[in-house]
Amino acid sequence: MNDTGDSTPKQNTFLEMSGIEKSFPGVKALENVSFAVARGEVHGLVGENGAGKSTLMKILSGAYLADEGRLVVDGEWIETPTPAGMIDRGVAVIYQEFAQAPHLSVAENIFMNRMPRKSLGRIDWAEAGRQAVAAMRRLGFEIDPWQRIDALGVAQRQMVEIARAISRNARLIVLDEPSAVLGDVELESLFKTIRSLQAQGVAFIYISHRLKEIFDLCQSVTVLRDGKHVSTRAIGEWSTGSLIQSMVGRTLEDYFPVRNANPGETILTVSNISRGNVLKDISLSVRKGEIVGICGLAGAGRSELLRAIFGADPIDSGSIEVKGCGPRVRSPRHAISLGMGFAPEDRKTDGLFLMQSVKFNVTISRLNNFITGGIMNLGAEHAKVASLAKSFRVKTPTIDTAIGNLSGGNQQKCVIAKQLNAKCDILLIDEPTRGVDVGARREIYELLVKLVEEEGLALIMVSSELPEVIGMCDRILVMREGTIAAELPRGASEEEIMTNATFH
Repeated sequence: MNDTGDSTPKQNTFLEMSGIEKSFPGVKALENVSFAVARGEVHGLVGENGAGKSTLMKILSGAYLADEGRLVVDGEWIETPTPAGMIDRGVAVIYQEFAQAPHLSVAENIFMNRMPRKSLGRIDWAEAGRQAVAAMRRLGFEIDPWQRIDALGVAQRQMVEIARAISRNARLIVLDEPSAVLGDVELESLFKTIRSLQAQGVAFIYISHRLKEIFDLCQSVTVLRDGKHVSTRAIGEWSTGSLIQSMVGRTLEDYFPVRNANPGETILTVSNISRGNVLKDISLSVRKGEIVGICGLAGAGRSELLRAIFGADPIDSGSIEVKGCGPRVRSPRHAISLGMGFAPEDRKTDGLFLMQSVKFNVTISRLNNFITGGIMNLGAEHAKVASLAKSFRVKTPTIDTAIGNLSGGNQQKCVIAKQLNAKCDILLIDEPTRGVDVGARREIYELLVKLVEEEGLALIMVSSELPEVIGMCDRILVMREGTIAAELPRGASEEEIMTNATFH
């Protein structure tokens, strides 16, 4: 399949990449890829991890040089692109990991290496502040230009990155997974900024695994698979099903595994817990072999509830009984000893040691499984992790590979494997597929269902993606302003969930 759809460059085309080829030792990363973006367009770029999106954008930014093909920006053929040259031509790439100096101010980050100067080369600090304020106001964003970057939230830091691009007269901005760490309100603010700049003629390439964002924001979408261009079509010509099929190369009519729910005895009971203004008189229970979903708007208290149950945050009142033991879970160590596991929302910061190996990350929470007489049995550790990696279908060169080198989906599988190695009976998992591509999501869903149905695991799952909650969970708890506003059965509609999440 190589459906070009509406991909033929039009008169108002700002970017055209045609016949792009790129190889690395032993790997054909891109093969004859063509791609075009019009002025003032938001163009979605999607595909599984390893599809070639990052390589294509690095060629666009000048970080990589293509082996074959043409790169044309605003009608000019760029024979030998460089990062500085592409920035000068109005192309800005904003990566998921921001390239910022956290100890410097907003203004210094916006004008890094190009601060306004007075006579004799002295920095014009007043002018830097004025220009920084002007750039931020163009985005509809007010902030002290002398605020240090490390004092800002993720959404504010993202706006600073966009402001830096705008201050350099960017006419095409690439956003790589911009929503990965944003809440609903922050995401809407980002969309508002994108639409405002789009109205001013700025084009965007929007890369995301979240297909709802693609449909909400983009005018056209290009799909890459295995380093090849699969299809480019106007957004109205895509459905969720056809987009997924193009990305993974197979039909996913039954995207979520079929559930044969047969819950057993109640294993966790939470009764009337409260914590400040964050959690208010919350009660819930979960049984063996059951998946309970928790959803709601950002700030409703979803993640805070999981942290309180796991003992990571103290509660003011109420009780948490695990297998009949209570009344409180005193700490994460205590929770683990009771058979509870926690896969946090931000796996890279809170769930993994990125510089350490797959083996280290899987066994670190329960090393005493491999210690006899004070001596570590390295062979038993290796065998256990190798077995888990095989059964969880973790794609890694070896289990000694640094886990930071794995894809998001494989990292998440390792986070789950760590909990199973710790012999947990109850798994609390926050945003199980955040930053994970479509194909790997299906594998994670299958893995979780297998653990619940065959191992009797009790699973509480927080997700901001409603189709995920609806497709996976036996019961759905909707949170609003720190309370549980409703309990809905499996198969509840998105409208029912959102009505309970937003209205009193």
